[in-house]
Amino acid sequence: VSSQEIAFRFFLIMKRNSFIIFLVAGLLGFLPQSYSQEISHVDPLACPIIGVNFGIMAPSAALSKAVTPEGLRVGGTMADMYLPPYLNFGVDFAYKYKNNWLLTLDGNIFFGSDNLDHRVERMSDLYTLDSIIPGTNGMDAVVTCYNRGFSLKAGVGKIFNFNDKNPNSGLLAKVSGGWMMNQTIFMINEVNAPQIDKPYNRLYDHQRSGFMLTESLGYMFMSNHRTLVNMYVAFEVSQSWTRSTRDYIIDDYMGLRGPDKNKYFDLLYSLKVCWMFPLTGKPVYDYYYF
Repeated sequence: VSSQEIAFRFFLIMKRNSFIIFLVAGLLGFLPQSYSQEISHVDPLACPIIGVNFGIMAPSAALSKAVTPEGLRVGGTMADMYLPPYLNFGVDFAYKYKNNWLLTLDGNIFFGSDNLDHRVERMSDLYTLDSIIPGTNGMDAVVTCYNRGFSLKAGVGKIFNFNDKNPNSGLLAKVSGGWMMNQTIFMINEVNAPQIDKPYNRLYDHQRSGFMLTESLGYMFMSNHRTLVNMYVAFEVSQSWTRSTRDYIIDDYMGLRGPDKNKYFDLLYSLKVCWMFPLTGKPVYDYYYF
């Protein structure tokens, strides 16, 4: 048999069975992809984190209290003095360990918006019968009065993970403690009013400082792909124990003309959102095929 006859017979066989050949080739190419599976394991991340947080804050009128040296309960808490809500902004620093424990350090500032309550009674020496604080030109100085506070706290937290595919995210519980200070700020909007400017504003600003303790519960999400979507949302409860830092206070509404020796306990509620930036490290993936 010549080589030409062999080639011709092979061509006929291929032509008659072309459908079967294409079907087998298709299955051979399709089956490994259809039945192979991939399992990825993500290791927890250890890294420092910096974050920017913002939220709202409100004091508890029922659970806050002020007490005189004799043990009498009086007014003067943040809930009594400043109308809520307050805005809160801050910076978070944390180190996250692979076991999802956190060491934290955060600094925050909170403030209201022209929210000093009973201001005419509190600063009766400064107001005229027309309830204005006169400026040097005899016109209303339009003094804005609001609260402003600072806090600096260190703490420890824990992420409780419920999803093996993202071991760095989960329920976040944190407790922290440190120093806080709050006071009344006076902003003169129109003309000069030296009677409420420095250093006389210290007679009316109710500056206080002391220890603050904060408990936080929320949810923390860290992306496996290191995108900008790293954040936590938390509800916080803070307790502060403060004393006046001024030698002399004038507040006719509280009946104060002299040293303020009262002890103040303020309970504060906060709802906070923090946008986080992991500084180093990335998730480690292990892949398995079968």
